[in-house]
Amino acid sequence: MTKQIKPAILMLLFFTVLTGIAYPLAVTFSAQIVFPSQANGSLLGGKEQPLGSELIGQAFTRPEYFWGRPSATSPAAYNGGASGGSNQGPTNPALIDAVQMRIKALRDADPSHSEALPVDLVTASASGLDPHISPAAAAYQISRVALARQMSPDSVRELVDRYTETRQWGVLGEPRVNVLKLNLALDQRYE
Repeated sequence: MTKQIKPAILMLLFFTVLTGIAYPLAVTFSAQIVFPSQANGSLLGGKEQPLGSELIGQAFTRPEYFWGRPSATSPAAYNGGASGGSNQGPTNPALIDAVQMRIKALRDADPSHSEALPVDLVTASASGLDPHISPAAAAYQISRVALARQMSPDSVRELVDRYTETRQWGVLGEPRVNVLKLNLALDQRYE
């Protein structure tokens, strides 16, 4: 029996060092060399004071900013530690109330709009962390943002067009606008 215990302990130690220390260090080192931005959270802004990640949405509520897709994470919106949707079905009264409140907030923020709201402005994503909105959702908000910033709608539309990302590799996903990148570009232009 002792002949079997000694090799088993040695194998346990070997694989613990290999898979628990050596492999994670190799992967971390490789990621830092090959994909340094992504390995460090895809942060936007300066290194001393990052303003956010391009991969996680943020709650923008002031009229001079584009608003992102609502988040259903708790206890706070866009909580990266609690990623997930609300899991409320289409007949759930709580979901219906939340959507109606979001519609009211958008209508109150820009009463001049009478057209239909893009669905991604009133419904949360499955992760609750989506940093993107559709080009239609961005276009819906142009007049509010332009008015709040005292800019022409055409110059705001130009920024939206510049920050609209196409399908990945030309085939995956839909065109989208990263809200944080767009808002940072607005701040740089506005200052």
